[in-house]
Amino acid sequence: MQTLEVYQSLWGMQLRHPVTPERSDDVSFAMVAEAGFDGICIDPAVAEIPQNEALQCLFDQHGLGCMVNAFPDTPDDMHALLEFATRMDACMVNVISGVMPIKPEDAVPIVRRWIDEAADRGMPLLFETHRDGLLNDLYFTLQLMELVPEMRLCADLSHFVVDREFRSPVPARDQAYISTVLSRSDCFQGRIANREQVQIQINFPQHQEWVEIFKAWWREGISAWKRRNADDATLIFLCELGPPPYAITDAYRNELSDRWQESLQIRDWVREIWDDLESTER
Repeated sequence: MQTLEVYQSLWGMQLRHPVTPERSDDVSFAMVAEAGFDGICIDPAVAEIPQNEALQCLFDQHGLGCMVNAFPDTPDDMHALLEFATRMDACMVNVISGVMPIKPEDAVPIVRRWIDEAADRGMPLLFETHRDGLLNDLYFTLQLMELVPEMRLCADLSHFVVDREFRSPVPARDQAYISTVLSRSDCFQGRIANREQVQIQINFPQHQEWVEIFKAWWREGISAWKRRNADDATLIFLCELGPPPYAITDAYRNELSDRWQESLQIRDWVREIWDDLESTER
């Protein structure tokens, strides 16, 4: 039977407020576990591996799975990041690459090198759609997908909505591009954007059209994932609502909404989508 697991971003637990004390990792892990998430995602560059490795005891203490969003800045960085992910028993590595060739064909050797390095360790490797990274641009991504058919994606569609200033309703051309990305995505991230802002407040009335667009995209992507994967496969969905300046703030640097409650809400939406797909496919 296929399984859905919902993870929470440790970065997304940060407050970054000028007055309110920052949460400790102990408190964040406890909150995530008590809320019923299945795991936590951590986001190391190579220099940050030691501090992230120190979190192993908290993963063990709270029985949470580990996902790694890796930030390699050179082709050689992936070796250390994959070794780290293996030691952490990570379910997968999502790559947000600081190696960013201008031409898609120039990215092919490094993408294939990293895919091979991950395969040698038995580590699932996905390439995340992300601004200021290898897959910064939707059109670059579509071209690279054609050049490297074996490349699998982690879909954080918020970046493409801002990158290409998508309109609502989404034009048929752009919807077809998103469907192509979703057809190659083996992990999905929970953040909702509009054409000008990468992370909007999901309960504001003016944002509901984009909430419905993203929920439909998640449903499409999850449905496609279910059709192409084995009966015992596990899908990971990551709630990743970033702290300021991702989160919009007022003049006093107070956020306009409660990101933790929004993470719980997105988690529940995705579980409802999964359950509905399960019931309709029986």
